[in-house]
Amino acid sequence: MTTFTRSISLALKGAAHAFEVFPAAILNALAFAIVTVIRIELDWPQQEPYNFLFNCLHWSFAFGAIFSLAVITASWSRFKDKKAFYLSNLLGIAGTGVALLLLYFFGKAAPDPNISRFSVLSMLAVARVTAAILVSFLAFIMLAGFPKEQSDLSRSFFMTHKAFFIALIYGSVIMAGVSGVAGAVQALLYHQMSSKVYMYIGTVTGFLAFTIFIGYFPDFRMDRIDPHREIAQKQPRFVEVLFGSIMIPIFLALTAVLLIWAGKTLWGGMGSSFVRLSGIASSFAIVGIWLHMMTAHHETGLAKFYRRFYPIAALIILAFEAWALFTQLEKSGLKTTEYSFILLWILTAAAAVLLILIKDKAYPVIFSLTCILAVIWVLPIIGAHALPVTAQVNRLENLLTEQAMLQNGEIVPAVSEPDKKVRESITDAVLFLAYSEDAKLPAWLDKSLGRSDIFKAKMGFEQTWPEPDGVDVPGGYLGLSLTLPAEAVDISDYRWSVLLREYYVRSGNDEGYTTLKGDKGTYQIYWIINEKDNIPTLKILLDERVIIEQDLNDYLDRLTKKYPPGKSAKYVTSFDDMSLKLETPELKMLLVINNIDINVDPSNDIINYWMNPYALYLSEK
Repeated sequence: MTTFTRSISLALKGAAHAFEVFPAAILNALAFAIVTVIRIELDWPQQEPYNFLFNCLHWSFAFGAIFSLAVITASWSRFKDKKAFYLSNLLGIAGTGVALLLLYFFGKAAPDPNISRFSVLSMLAVARVTAAILVSFLAFIMLAGFPKEQSDLSRSFFMTHKAFFIALIYGSVIMAGVSGVAGAVQALLYHQMSSKVYMYIGTVTGFLAFTIFIGYFPDFRMDRIDPHREIAQKQPRFVEVLFGSIMIPIFLALTAVLLIWAGKTLWGGMGSSFVRLSGIASSFAIVGIWLHMMTAHHETGLAKFYRRFYPIAALIILAFEAWALFTQLEKSGLKTTEYSFILLWILTAAAAVLLILIKDKAYPVIFSLTCILAVIWVLPIIGAHALPVTAQVNRLENLLTEQAMLQNGEIVPAVSEPDKKVRESITDAVLFLAYSEDAKLPAWLDKSLGRSDIFKAKMGFEQTWPEPDGVDVPGGYLGLSLTLPAEAVDISDYRWSVLLREYYVRSGNDEGYTTLKGDKGTYQIYWIINEKDNIPTLKILLDERVIIEQDLNDYLDRLTKKYPPGKSAKYVTSFDDMSLKLETPELKMLLVINNIDINVDPSNDIINYWMNPYALYLSEK
């Protein structure tokens, strides 16, 4: 038997063995696949009323599979009694049931009326079940590192990676092969074959890959020594080269860049925005600790140097990151990004100190601390969804009180326009709170304040944003998304409502217009898309005579001046902002836009627009 055939045989045997060793985990994975098949079978109109239930089932079964993996591993590695194994499987199934009940009865969120009529699963509920899955998975890795005579946490950590990539490779091959056969059947034998077949194949492949992943792990029973454990935990030569000769030098180079930045900061202040810095710092922290664990048993000089150097360098960089954090908190107060950064900072700082003091014995403590911080992130009152909201409510209340705009528990318009910085701070706090899901807001603060027209009426001034600070590296993409508010509007002054058809200049489609027969003749109404930047032009012909041909450049310039593009800036605007009145000697018109998306590439000076018209209301004069 060849090595390749033997490896396939072992993988399949391991998948079959997974049913025997981790039955509750496999049952949960199978239930997940069945729900997926049902969702594929149902078209969206049929599925939508049950979408909330399906999401609850999917997340519950995903949690149940990983939770079962952890508790069954605990029973195998800690107890010889067979009863513990049966109890752990029952506990895994019970965990799925508890998760489903909690999600179904406490995880509902009101739907966006512009998207759906039915309840949806709240982002907070998703975050909490994700945290539970993470804690369960980290617990499994820790439990798989026992007994200490055969393993440790770093070896178990690598073994989990190895099992994942083996399952990924086999799953990808199965998916590609079976999809290829299905494609041949569709092309040669049965042209009417549904595209859902490929979705079914993907679902079955995902389930098989999960069984291969679980089946790769060795026998965890405490009274047995499985020779496969040593093979599973051993790093192949190419992996040692990848970590020791490629990844460590790259990471040391990143560390050097951050240390140079720290020195530069001493002289010239912060040179990067907090969002960019937090992203770099997060990557540095996570990858640094991960690489430390993956090379824990490497004996090369470079690996030993890295394990000594990283914790010290991390502490130096963390000190400057704390400075950046305090600067950001003074500027805009505590928000979700800053809150998450604080938790990550605590994890990284504690990990660096522990790695200096107790070296590889710190790994279980780092895992445990990660679990604790993940739970804190989703807790009531002090979680990422609650504490930043409280901080921003206090910030906004102080700002309004200083401007005498909060009186007797109600917001009153400003007597005189506040300074620009104050207006920017009030706008920033209001928008954060208005678009925070499940936020508990005081009675005087209504979520509708996020709309620009209501904000202006309540505050006495328009929403205001700071000018770009120029600290981001050129080339960062900017975006803007404007949405028409859901409200009733008087259109009694207009006779017709016209739904516009898109017409592309180079398409050669002469039928891309809407025809309207009026008292003065026949109108041909074009919504012409400029394929260079997608800016539309409204063109109307009356009996083959052009009566108006106007692009929307000026309208867009006016909007972008009021709503500057930023890092994925999103606003629900006013009706006045999303409409444009036009007149000709023959017609008076009201053009209403449903949504506008703008993408800016500053480095290449490229701006792309996408405007989705709602309707054109018009009447003859």
